Amino acid sequence: MFMGEYHHNIDDKGRLTLPSKFRDDLGSKFVVTRGLDNCLFVYTIEAWEKLAKKLNSLPFTKKDARNFSRFFLSGATILEFDKQGRINLTTSLIKYATITKECVIIGVGDRLEIWDENSWNKFFEDNESSLSDIAENLFTTDLDVEL
Repeated sequence: MFMGEYHHNIDDKGRLTLPSKFRDDLGSKFVVTRGLDNCLFVYTIEAWEKLAKKLNSLPFTKKDARNFSRFFLSGATILEFDKQGRINLTTSLIKYATITKECVIIGVGDRLEIWDENSWNKFFEDNESSLSDIAENLFTTDLDVEL
């Protein structure tokens, strides 16, 4: 399970160092793709294969299914770490996530998310005050979940 928040810089060549804690769990090859909310999603190969299987099971006759699959799969690329533990993000992924220099890498359960620092700060500020309401809407009293 990925969790935590880390701050790193991307260099002019699109190289970004991921925390060693995450590198061990990702394995030698992993998938980076366009995420939601203008961030990038990073999946292990195993998690990606499960997700791709779900996407492939969506009915291609539904416009939303086609559009989401196009968006999500066309941005996907398999990456590996270089000897310094960096990944080399594609120009299109950097552009999509509006990454300039400072990045925030967060663990979100089955995936990592890579955010431009300014975008992350705005997202966090916009949602911080409504976290109690979000939790109330997601978790009901009949669940065995304690927060």
